[in-house]
Amino acid sequence: MPDLNWLSRSALLLGDEGIDILQQKHVLVVGLGGVGSFAAEFICRSGIGEMTIVDGDVVDPSNRNRQLPALSTNHGVSKADIMAERLLAINPELKLHVVKDFLTPQKCRELMENQFDYVMDCIDSITPKVILLSKALEKNMPIVSSMGAGGKVDPTQLRVTWLPDTYQCVFAQYVRKRIKKLVNYERVKAVFSTEAVKKESLVMTDGSNFKRSAYGTISYLPAAFGGVCASVAIRDLLGMPIEMAERPPRIATKKKKAKGKTA
Repeated sequence: MPDLNWLSRSALLLGDEGIDILQQKHVLVVGLGGVGSFAAEFICRSGIGEMTIVDGDVVDPSNRNRQLPALSTNHGVSKADIMAERLLAINPELKLHVVKDFLTPQKCRELMENQFDYVMDCIDSITPKVILLSKALEKNMPIVSSMGAGGKVDPTQLRVTWLPDTYQCVFAQYVRKRIKKLVNYERVKAVFSTEAVKKESLVMTDGSNFKRSAYGTISYLPAAFGGVCASVAIRDLLGMPIEMAERPPRIATKKKKAKGKTA
């Protein structure tokens, strides 16, 4: 029998039954950057029994301001390998599967041949994100998806809602536009921010791995997204209620034009 004493504080909150439920679940976490690395660790520390983590990237110096695996001593090392070592150090009993690949259409099809109790989408590039969401929906797997965490600084403006009801998030708008051509996406829970993005922080990239641009980031904001994503997954798995933000009614913004000039 595994030693579950390390989960005693969680059991006070969730009960032994809650811990037992989580021990039997398999969660997929795709993307181990600023959002996904923290989400994966929070999921592991919750007592999940089985995890699959997916990321084909290595640590870059620019990752150190916000990504859990990134240190000055491990540039060029696989993020998935670093996170695997960390997760197993937290819970040696964890049944862990590590996929060190970027999520191409073919790799996504292979990955989704497995059955997961929950899918956590922490990808920050639209094409692989849409591929993952569409395949998970086809398999009727519950999903939480992180929207744009870049160009924002206020974690108190994070919200959870259904993907079609997201607002004030350009990244979510792009995702909705792409995915609605493929599947009915109303069953995707999305974590997003109502904060206006700081457009002046935008930088163009080399376009590799489906990513053409990126916004500036601050240390705590992606981690906050990861925490909210993890909370949605855990609460869903335990059957707890989740308050969904409502999309505000449209407000007319057109101004009446002056009909003429006064003398």
